[in-house]
This record gives sequence, structure tokens and C-alpha cells, in this order.
Amino acid sequence: MAEIVDRNLQVNSNVDETGAKFYNVREEPFEVYGLYNYRTEKTFKRLPDELSNLSWGIKNLYRNTAGARVRFSTDSDFIIIRARMSQISLMPHMPLVSSAGFDLYTDCKESGISWFIDIFRPDINMTEGYESKVFVRGKGIRYYTINFPSYSSVDELEIGLSEGAFVGGGLKYRDILPVLYYGCSVTQGACSSRPGNAYQNIVSRRTNTDFINLGFSGWARGETELVGYMSGLKMSAFVSDYDHNAPDIDHLKKTHKNMYEIIREKNPDIPYIIMSKPDFFRLVGEDIEINAARRDVIYETYKYALRNGDKNVFFIDGSSMFVSGEEDMCTVDNAHPNDYGFYLMANAVEGTLRRIWVVKELSNK
Repeated sequence: MAEIVDRNLQVNSNVDETGAKFYNVREEPFEVYGLYNYRTEKTFKRLPDELSNLSWGIKNLYRNTAGARVRFSTDSDFIIIRARMSQISLMPHMPLVSSAGFDLYTDCKESGISWFIDIFRPDINMTEGYESKVFVRGKGIRYYTINFPSYSSVDELEIGLSEGAFVGGGLKYRDILPVLYYGCSVTQGACSSRPGNAYQNIVSRRTNTDFINLGFSGWARGETELVGYMSGLKMSAFVSDYDHNAPDIDHLKKTHKNMYEIIREKNPDIPYIIMSKPDFFRLVGEDIEINAARRDVIYETYKYALRNGDKNVFFIDGSSMFVSGEEDMCTVDNAHPNDYGFYLMANAVEGTLRRIWVVKELSNK
């Protein structure tokens, strides 16, 4: 095998643990976000086990840790992750560090904004998880966020820090309930270059807000049981993004308005954001007429809500997202966004959320 010349491209699977002390992220002072009962469940998951039998797809995806994050603070000059994983997803169109890896951010205490530091490089030959080490610059206590993989299942995660280093709680998100996202493979994070570049993570970093990712690749289809469960979750806003998963227009007609009504019944006042898919103008696959017909069904839910006096419902037209004149640069495969596509999606969602928050603040004065 040819030798790799650039050492930045190498992955060292033999991590030096000398002088390291390991901590279980399920235990304080670490705090994990975006998962179901993470302190007591034996494996990390996004849904309770009883909902996993809704479909074959959800059963295989509900333990994927899309949107999960762990936050903490330390003055250690290195951070090691030691992950035990029961499912590792290898995809031809998505980097391994995104589907099965972790990335690291530092969080600003004053602004709440987070900045990327590095990735924890996974070994392409791993079968049950991996270890990776990142050295951090600077002295003093810093706040950190580690994003979990989008398309793999993590059973255990330990963090190694230098012996004697300070270990404390992470930076808190702004004092509102999490935003709940429900949808398709795009919602789950396909195909960002790393976990932190999925659009929900981008919005979260920019606005310092917590979120829950209930995106299920190909399998979130407006199921009544799952929608009923979501309606009981505590949230500050709900984002409906499952256009891609509906197998046809008739399915959208049967489920889209029904989901709105179920969520709205238990959550009469939260902002309800309705999105259609962004890959509207495609050179292959579905034609524009079909995409327009699907969008019309979704838009009808929005109009139905308005006709019934709902003043807290919002529509994001997916066809307006990838119109920079560089539409062919926004996806990996004409469907799943790359980082640029996710950046444009984040702009649309963030802009909507900020307008909602501004109006709310003004109305409370």
C-alpha cells in the first residue's frame, strides 16, 4: 500500500492514554442533549423502545444518535473520546466522520456561539467503535460541545482528560425549550461532512438553542403513533420536514394535515414551521411538476391552519432555498445536501425562528 505523504490524512488508531482519566458522559457534570433518558437507558437512543416497532426503518434508526451532543468544561490540554458502538454506517455518499464519527466545538460563555475545533478521526476499519485524541490550544477553563454521529448507534461514550484537570458542567443553552425537528434523511443529517454541519446543528450554534432531531431516513412518514408521542414532548417550536419520506402525493394528503392537528391539539401556542423539500429544481429524478404538486399539498396544511385562525404557523418554501445560481452545488446526489446546502437550509430556518422570537419579544413588552 502506498504511504500517505500528508500526515493530516492519517488516522492513529493507537491512542496514547498516558496521563488520562476517563469519564462516563452519562454521569455528572457532563450533560447530553437530544436523546431519550440518556442517564438511565443502557444504550443511547432517540425514542423509547416501545416505539421502535412502528416500522422496520424506525427500528433500525431510532438508536442512531443524530442531533445528540454532550457538553462540559475543562482546562485539560487534550480530549480523548472512547466510543463503543453497536452499529456503524458506511455510506458511499457521506463521510465516515459524519455518519459514524464525532466532532468538537468550543462554546463562548459570553455570546453562547460555538466554534469548530477538530474532528475525532474514526478508523475506516473499526467494527465496534473507536478512540481518538484531540489536542486543544490555550490555557484556562473552556466550554466544549461534542456532537455524536448522525447515522450510527453509540452504546457508551467516555471522555478522557488529563489527570488533575478541572472537569465541570458545560455551557447552558438559552432559557427556552428545545426546537423539535421531524423528518427525513436530510433531517437526520445526510450528507453533511461532519455531524456539526447538519442544518439543525448550525441553527443551534448560531442561536444558542437546544434541539431534538427526530429525522428518520426514509421512514418518518407521519405515523399517527409517533406523531402522538412527539405531541407530548416539551418543545419551543416544531419543524415539519418529512416531504421526502412520503412515498407519494396521496400519502402526503393523508398524513400532513393530520400531523399538524395532532401536534397542535396538545401544543396550541408553539410556533409550527412547515417545510417542503429544498431539492426542487432537479435535472434527474422527480420532475418539477411532481415537486410542485407535493409542495402544494404541504402549503395547503399551512393555508388550512391560517383559515382556522392559527397565527403561529409558518411556511418555508423549499424551492426558495437552493436558488443562489449554484443549485448544482448544493447536494451530493441531487437529493441530500452537502455542507453548502445545509448552510442555505440553516439560513432559512434560522431566519424564520429569529422573526418568531422578535415578534414574541415585542408582544411581551
